[in-house]
Amino acid sequence: MNLSYDQDDRKDDWQQIRQHAKALGFGSIDVTDCDLSSYHKHYHEWTENHFHGDMGYMTKHGDKRLYPEQLVPNTQCAIVVTLDYLTQKIDLKQVKQALSNRSEKAVMSQYALGRDYHKVIRKKLQSLANYITTLYPEHQYRVFTDSAPVLEKPLAEKAGIGVIGKHGNLLNKHHGSFFFIGVIYTNIPFETKQKKLEDICGKCSACIKICPTNAIVSPKVVDARKCISYLTIENKGVIPIEFRKAIGTRIYGCDDCQLICPWNKYASLTKEKDFFPKAFFTSPNLIDLFSWTEAEFLKNTEGSAIRRIGYHCWQRNLAIALGNAPYSKKLLTTLQESLTITVDLIVRESIEWALMQHKS
Repeated sequence: MNLSYDQDDRKDDWQQIRQHAKALGFGSIDVTDCDLSSYHKHYHEWTENHFHGDMGYMTKHGDKRLYPEQLVPNTQCAIVVTLDYLTQKIDLKQVKQALSNRSEKAVMSQYALGRDYHKVIRKKLQSLANYITTLYPEHQYRVFTDSAPVLEKPLAEKAGIGVIGKHGNLLNKHHGSFFFIGVIYTNIPFETKQKKLEDICGKCSACIKICPTNAIVSPKVVDARKCISYLTIENKGVIPIEFRKAIGTRIYGCDDCQLICPWNKYASLTKEKDFFPKAFFTSPNLIDLFSWTEAEFLKNTEGSAIRRIGYHCWQRNLAIALGNAPYSKKLLTTLQESLTITVDLIVRESIEWALMQHKS
């Protein structure tokens, strides 16, 4: 394998790679070495405290998350990119008002309203990797987007793209935190520099205070077992009683810690049309979504990240949300009728709980 290019050659090539990444729509791109030793202690403490809940994939690959070269042999460095997904500016006053009011509308994480980000980013990453191969024919690589044992946020922080905020998300003072992260493990030894970014959270703890379930147990430490994103997406069982009222009408994920973050006033808006909301997710009514048949659910979530939770978890989440929604005769009738035909035990239990919330 011939990797005898000098540093000047690689610097020129890197500028071309950056330009190509920008042309593909990526908001940021940088490169870092694979030394994640400074993150080992934090990661091991997090898993030893079982803060990963039932996400067994967080530990089943051993230390491959911590040592990229173990996952992909010959990896020399990691190329990290971001892709914005926010489709409209955040009005903090409106956010606070919406969070404090009960509503018949469903609340969903911004990232899930359009096309599945895995599909969008993977295609762009593959295109970027192919371009690098035109510059380096011996290029060996693997692309990742939240799909393998890769510590995307620590790698992005090392690359200087942002810092991990108190809410556990990557945060950039110019782009906020509403962006996806993609990674390419490559055997090309690009020049890397240690990039130390300032702590931009300072004394602010708005994200910790706003969390409905107190899932941010300390700065940068999230107990997934309490997190609404985990409870409504990763969790396949019964949603614990103690979190149900706090969930409100959130049916897929939760953005509260990001929405309240002052830096997201500057969050970049996406130009990626695939991330714009599907029509029925622009102002979704809980009863309308709950009334979908399984066939309608599969059709309406085709190409969406939402489909991966499955119909029964979708119904479970909506039943809990209906228990927290304002009372109406239609809501009560919908729940009662659903109880007579639902066979899934977890969904039935969730409907029964919702009915109890509206008991006179």
